[in-house]
Amino acid sequence: MEIAEKSGIELRILKASFEMFRQRGFKSVSMDDIAQHLGMSKKTLYKWFRNKDQVVYDATACYLRSIQEECEGYICQAPNALEELFRIMALTKQVFSDMHPSIFYDLQRYHPDSWELWMKHKNGFMLEKVKDNIRRGIKEGLYRKDLDVEVLARMRLALIELPFNREVFPSHEFNISQVQLAVLEHYMLGMATLKGHKLINEYKQITEEE
Repeated sequence: MEIAEKSGIELRILKASFEMFRQRGFKSVSMDDIAQHLGMSKKTLYKWFRNKDQVVYDATACYLRSIQEECEGYICQAPNALEELFRIMALTKQVFSDMHPSIFYDLQRYHPDSWELWMKHKNGFMLEKVKDNIRRGIKEGLYRKDLDVEVLARMRLALIELPFNREVFPSHEFNISQVQLAVLEHYMLGMATLKGHKLINEYKQITEEE
């Protein structure tokens, strides 16, 4: 059954479940926890979903679809490529705020089908949107003309999961959301022309000596 065809109660379960997974990690949340959080019996929960793996898969699919729709909206409304990135930065802050550092590790190790879903989202939808943004920025004179679109786009995708690498950024020392924003800002500044840098400073409301 497609996510769009799911009933109201199923969608309520999926949204509540993903919020728990996001805050606590996939491994630490059980079907008992989900049922208790929703104030329903585990029997009722199993009426709608075969097992936890299905909940994880459908909840992940539902969440990714909502992110895609929100991202499309930001892109359509943005007057230029840099405004796109600033809006994506706001979305990034919202998405990764209070997200458990083990979420990608848990997904990859314990729920391979759901991990594959995330990878398809990343290497399909996200990759194309990043490429489109780079091409748009070059056309608008905000990004350098000598950029390798394919390399930069794939580098950007690799950087998304970097803040969750506990060897590089131990969770007790770093805030994931802040690291994500710092990485995105560095990526943006590295691509920008002088015109782009001036516009970035306007957005950030800072004055920089030339």
